Amino acid sequence: MKAKGLEPAQPVRLPDLVAYQEGAIVSRTLLQRPEGTVTLFAFAAGESLSEHTAPYDALLYVLEGDLEVTIAGVPHRLGENALILLPAHQPHAVRALDNTKVLLIMIRARV
Repeated sequence: MKAKGLEPAQPVRLPDLVAYQEGAIVSRTLLQRPEGTVTLFAFAAGESLSEHTAPYDALLYVLEGDLEVTIAGVPHRLGENALILLPAHQPHAVRALDNTKVLLIMIRARV
């Protein structure tokens, strides 16, 4: 089965798959299955996702840039190649301190 938007068995450079857009957050779903999704995001500097919760754990990996992730009220600054677990049912928010590209891997298993 072909991954959404990707050619099977063809290497790609993740940062090249999504471009920054001034004043916006651009996303591209790379893989979507009942078990989970893999989504690539490009946050323009200063853009943010307001606090929200999800019923599933997710991994957030910073490819480039600088990001602040707040989980249950505790801020975490993440730079290039940093990874953080966003736990299920914990409120979290994301704010780009610079142009930032991140990979979000969500596993759909109820916790």
